[in-house]
Amino acid sequence: MMTINLIIFPGYYVPHVGGLETHVDEFVKYLSEDKEFNIYIFAPNIPKYEEFEVRYNNVKVYRYPAFEVISNYPVPNILSIKFWRMFFSLYKINFHVVMTRTRFFSNTLLGFLFAKLRLSRVKLVHVEHGSAFVNVSSRLTNKIAYIYDKTIGKLIFRESDCVIAISKSVKKFILENFLDDLDIPVIYRGIEIQEIENIPEDREIKERFKDKIKLCFVGRLYKWKGVDNLIESYKILPKEIRDRTVLIIVGYGEDLEYLKELSGEYLNKGIYFTGRKDFKKAIGIVKSCDIYIHPSYRGGGLSTSLLQAMCCGKPVVASPYEGGDEVVVDRKTGILLKDNSPEEICRGVMEFIESRELMVQCGRNARRFIEENFNWKVSVERYKEILRDLVKG
Repeated sequence: MMTINLIIFPGYYVPHVGGLETHVDEFVKYLSEDKEFNIYIFAPNIPKYEEFEVRYNNVKVYRYPAFEVISNYPVPNILSIKFWRMFFSLYKINFHVVMTRTRFFSNTLLGFLFAKLRLSRVKLVHVEHGSAFVNVSSRLTNKIAYIYDKTIGKLIFRESDCVIAISKSVKKFILENFLDDLDIPVIYRGIEIQEIENIPEDREIKERFKDKIKLCFVGRLYKWKGVDNLIESYKILPKEIRDRTVLIIVGYGEDLEYLKELSGEYLNKGIYFTGRKDFKKAIGIVKSCDIYIHPSYRGGGLSTSLLQAMCCGKPVVASPYEGGDEVVVDRKTGILLKDNSPEEICRGVMEFIESRELMVQCGRNARRFIEENFNWKVSVERYKEILRDLVKG
């Protein structure tokens, strides 16, 4: 059996925090258990960490010099000799497959060029995580990103040997805007169920707000996460409910100060921002809360934080976007909203608060749903079949 040399160009990689990062990291963890695959990762060194690292079963990680032109969009430092030395060292390895992740990152373009500008034939697999065009606070950024998508992004989709979507909403977005090829596989991620199970709830949060109904959100604080609508929904809760409810927002991002300002009189008096937390701390906070809220706009493919909250057995109130309508069955695995408006979020929260029985039932069903549908070993087997077929072809 031949060894398949695979190199992945993700937008970011751990220790950077986010769903894309954990998706890639857990994917290579399970794929590397099969000695048939020799795995390399080439990623921006943000935040600054080890330039070279071996993880899991001999996964080789190269982190190159990079900086962020705008928040959460890294670019390689092309003025750095170290970057070019690291990049050209990869040409010494006979790769069979190049894998890129999410079309709008500069590292995806770098991976695309690496695959196409080689003398030896190499297959290109693109895994898409987005389900909408970039939508952040800056209109200029959105316009530039849209133009990039319609040119470079479209080229990446059309010239890839295989395109994989991480959710049905991502596949729909690709088909409507870039390709008309219906043969795009949807492969859901897995969830580290046992690891999540072993994390204790956050006692400080539990004790500090022991007499309160605790609502929770975890994620990056930027526009398409819908945290502005979540804050507005808290404000319109009936006063008697709001007085015994707190909203805990876990995360960081470019909209942090704007969201604090939006909280107004409720900042630190009902609405609390914890700032950046690592994986274990964030999960501990989710476990200590009563209801998890997923207020996203269209944009992401499938929210990792939503899946993790469901894995924790938490009742979830979810917008239909960023995968919400793919995992939340209304009044069975959570409350699925019509949209992410403040009024709809408020309605969902009130429905749970008024029925403890529904909360318990949805939390239990959510946990079972994750166990049955988000298994990395099953997902990785599908990736293996695709990679083997490409190399044989």
